[in-house]
Amino acid sequence: MVTDRTIDDRDTALSADELAALRENLHEQRLFRQEQLQQLEQAQALPASATDRTDAPRDRRTGPQAEVRGKLAASARMVLADIEAALARMDQGDYGSCRLCAGPIDRARLAVVPQGRYCTRCQQVREAGR
Repeated sequence: MVTDRTIDDRDTALSADELAALRENLHEQRLFRQEQLQQLEQAQALPASATDRTDAPRDRRTGPQAEVRGKLAASARMVLADIEAALARMDQGDYGSCRLCAGPIDRARLAVVPQGRYCTRCQQVREAGR
């Protein structure tokens, strides 16, 4: 549900059309991540002989491949959770507000990272603290 509420950001506001476009972007990203997870799960279920085409010992191939698939799946699940949270914030009318300082998230940032939870400043602070 897109609300008529706008988010002030450097004397500009997100219109209902902009929010709708961001929502559509999030829906597309969600579908992509869901398909990615499904493909990774299917690849994990395939026997090693179905995916390997070389004569190298099986344990040298499947270990690293499984590790990469596991890391890709974990990353996809994290992004999917962020997307779901952004869609929930849209439904609640909280979308576009920083989860730390409660200030507005820049429109340009939302255009690039529509699932973003933090304004640029707070994101930088979080990353510096890692």
